[in-house]
Amino acid sequence: MERNELNDLLAFATVARERSFTRAAAKLGISASALSHAMRNLEARVDVRLLSRTTRSVAPTEAGERLLETVSPALASIEEGLAGLAHWRDRVSGTVRVTASTYAAQTVLMQKLPGFLLDHPDIKVEINVEDQLTDIVSEGFDAGIRFHMSVDKDMIAVPVGPMLRTVVVGTPAYFERHPPPQTPADLKDHVCVGFRLKSGAVMAWDFEEDGREFRFRPSGQFIANDGPLMAAAVRAGAALGYMMEEEVVEDIADGRLIQVLDAWCVPFPGLHLYHPSRRQQPPALRALIAALRL
Repeated sequence: MERNELNDLLAFATVARERSFTRAAAKLGISASALSHAMRNLEARVDVRLLSRTTRSVAPTEAGERLLETVSPALASIEEGLAGLAHWRDRVSGTVRVTASTYAAQTVLMQKLPGFLLDHPDIKVEINVEDQLTDIVSEGFDAGIRFHMSVDKDMIAVPVGPMLRTVVVGTPAYFERHPPPQTPADLKDHVCVGFRLKSGAVMAWDFEEDGREFRFRPSGQFIANDGPLMAAAVRAGAALGYMMEEEVVEDIADGRLIQVLDAWCVPFPGLHLYHPSRRQQPPALRALIAALRL
């Protein structure tokens, strides 16, 4: 087999898996037009239509599915063999594409990623910051970073952040006007800031004590989708807030904020880097995981 034929087969497999010329081209490091031209040449050589194209999508035909099933094991073996060569090199190289939430970018990546880039000059890292959950396989990402509760069970998840806790806080002035809640059920009688999720729903306040779970969803005077704006309303005494403990620990210590419902606010697993289950991780991804994990 000639080199160009092997390259075309690899390109075809990438397009068939990604279901997108744009994503496949980004992964292969070539232009979408060059990739489309290569696919037309491959189909002309084999004299069989391998890809079904529309203005919005691309998918393998029945013949293309058969070819993908045939060549995938061989291509995987080649990729695994090339990846194994990383053990013989002084420096790991490659590209890693990661989707991360805003919180993950601010708390984990800002702290650790600059040092990783300095230590691994041959690794190219692309970070896409978005709070909406993303299908990392269909969107062509190598990994994602989200709270553990959001990670699908079939993913390999590695902790990259500590255990976390959300707490309910208000100012002394607020509690001069409203008696502190004794149980989560009392929150219905309070002014509570609500956070609007990308899905359109208002984020629930989750509580637990001695195995009892309680979920409260604010529907009061103020709802927003911006954390700093919500925090400003809480610190001004306008409402109670459901906030990360690490963000208000100094306010609580200095008496600017008062914490309530402490027994109901239990720790939960924090940020995890997750990726699909594979026999062998790409060396660049493996290096990033080692740098970010706890």
